[in-house]
Amino acid sequence: MSGGILVFGGAHVDRRGRIDGVTVPGASNPGRFLEEPGGGAFNAARALARLEHRTVMISPRGGDAAGAQVSAAALSAGIDDRPFVFLDRSTPSYTAILERDGNLVVAIADMDLYRMFSPRRLKVRAVREAIAEADAILVDANLPEETLTAIAVAARARQLPLFAIAISPVKVLHFRASLEGLDVLFMNGAEAAALTSRRPEEPGGWPALLRAEGLKSGVITSGAQPIIAFDETSAFSMTPPTLERIADVTGAGDGLAAGTISGLMAGLPLGQALRRGAAVAALTLASPHATAENLSPALLESRLALVPEPELLS
Repeated sequence: MSGGILVFGGAHVDRRGRIDGVTVPGASNPGRFLEEPGGGAFNAARALARLEHRTVMISPRGGDAAGAQVSAAALSAGIDDRPFVFLDRSTPSYTAILERDGNLVVAIADMDLYRMFSPRRLKVRAVREAIAEADAILVDANLPEETLTAIAVAARARQLPLFAIAISPVKVLHFRASLEGLDVLFMNGAEAAALTSRRPEEPGGWPALLRAEGLKSGVITSGAQPIIAFDETSAFSMTPPTLERIADVTGAGDGLAAGTISGLMAGLPLGQALRRGAAVAALTLASPHATAENLSPALLESRLALVPEPELLS
């Protein structure tokens, strides 16, 4: 097994409805539903486990059938699942309606339980031991701002790399107080704009805007458009591999984060690690599930040839 990664964040039930034909707003649209465990942190944790990283997941969960479903999926993926279970609460859920081509129409996020994961939960012995055993930490913005700040402090105390997933334009603001403590933040253009309160004239302007906010390294995606990434010394652009068909966009960003983190844990520079992330994202987009079920280190290596090299930005 590769380096151990401790994951804090969203682990809930994803329900995705796919419209069969042309979307007709305000009317009943024929389609079908898929329900599976998901959440930004959970999707990334599954991908990391399938890439043979020792992966521990800590998240709040309800004492219901949905919580049991998430736990079973974690066990199946090889995750060491250590939830905080609130017996009188419901497990969070995310319900999305997708167009025929897989793009999002609208979604409802029922996530109130995540507010219960306060900083004092980090003082529990089992959590302190998990942090002590970790080689890196991954968080997502489903957790409260004060909890994310406390995790950043704990990571800094042990000199652990801290990676983060933005989740949404509203939730990425939960990282505002801990931006300087993040090693890499994965986000899309809308989430980056929420942090900076503006957009650059060209995508290559993102690094300067985000560095001004205190972020030392980040990855900004924009669908099929070039990915922008930067660290403390450089910035570059990389075009995602071309896909003949997209089965579902759900989880692609989480896969990108997992693949990139896997590369960074192996000692690769950000540009080369991002190629691994783009390969995992492509495999996710081709899958009807939020994490490609056939993902493995061997499959990832075989797909790297399809991913172009990053280009330095001036």
